[in-house]
Amino acid sequence: MASIHWLGTGLSTVPGIRRLAAGDTPLALWNRTPEKARAAIAGLDTQASVHAFDMPALAAAVQPGDVLVSMLPGDWHVPVARLALEKGANFVSSSYISPAMSELDAEAREKGLALVNEVGLDPGIDHLMAHSLVAAYRDSDACDAANRLHFRSYCGGFPKVPNDFRYKFSWSPLGVLKALKSPSRSIRGGAVVDVARPWEAISDYTARLPGGEETFQAYPNRDSLPFIADYQFDPEWPVDEFVRGTLRLEGWSDAWQHIFAEVETLQGEAGEARLAEMSDELWRTQRYAEGEPDRVVLCVELEARRDGQPLWHRSHAIDACGDARGSAMARLVSYTVSLAVESVLAGRIGAGVSPAPGDAQLVAEWFATLRELGEEIALIDHLA
Repeated sequence: MASIHWLGTGLSTVPGIRRLAAGDTPLALWNRTPEKARAAIAGLDTQASVHAFDMPALAAAVQPGDVLVSMLPGDWHVPVARLALEKGANFVSSSYISPAMSELDAEAREKGLALVNEVGLDPGIDHLMAHSLVAAYRDSDACDAANRLHFRSYCGGFPKVPNDFRYKFSWSPLGVLKALKSPSRSIRGGAVVDVARPWEAISDYTARLPGGEETFQAYPNRDSLPFIADYQFDPEWPVDEFVRGTLRLEGWSDAWQHIFAEVETLQGEAGEARLAEMSDELWRTQRYAEGEPDRVVLCVELEARRDGQPLWHRSHAIDACGDARGSAMARLVSYTVSLAVESVLAGRIGAGVSPAPGDAQLVAEWFATLRELGEEIALIDHLA
């Protein structure tokens, strides 16, 4: 029988681990600190085993058909995926597909193995929402190549009770600080827009949420353009707006102005060292307190217009908060990872390197399971 090897048992992993540990598939947890792995399954009636993470030991334990789940820092994903290929095993990660991961596609296809990435919250659930909306639009009477399309996908995590800093950290702030130095590319007004720094493209975004409308600050991140094809837009569909980005609480840009100003000046090794110092300081002063609830908001919307008038406009939205089951971020990331693991084991995700699935049946089933687990995924018709 195939086994699941879950690598890394940090705070964002526990709900998904506990869900898989309650199932029938053998589960092995690997973590540098085994005590933390044991804490993740404390109180469960489970046969899950716990091991100190070590690549040679892992290599000795993996069997053909197993699934390796990498919830480790990003530098580990490709080495773990290579180990999976070597051992005839499959691979799952919530992280974006890197160029080095893409290079493994041909070998994975040749061996009939699935290397599944981007199956967390963002990326992950946002992909599922996008596929669902595009499929619904394609099947609608409104679908027409003469329509102008507007696609927006925004996600953010922040404290349920806003603080003066308008943000808190549940893990090292270094990644957030480095992201502030990253450029983005999106489409606005039918033209490609390149932005060097996030704070140069902050705008207001009014989200339609299950509880009503709320305005956030938003900015584009990464390169949105490859996702036009990934989400199966027809090449002849005119796209006036296409953006994948980040949500922040109102007032965030003012609260972070001093950070933007310093990050802009940092260069070279000295700059990297200063970023690490800033990260340590923010971790001391702006981390979540024990038991403090977080909040996650995710909105994905697709709108079709003709002559400036909306003809079709729908969105999916999640507005979730931390509770006794775990933080909202941890639940939404790790539950989705667990669904990917189950789909791989069932042979429902094909061989090769792939992101979250676009298959309509699988998307519907994942949404249904997330709802059963208590996560509200709203479908909103903006023209109703």
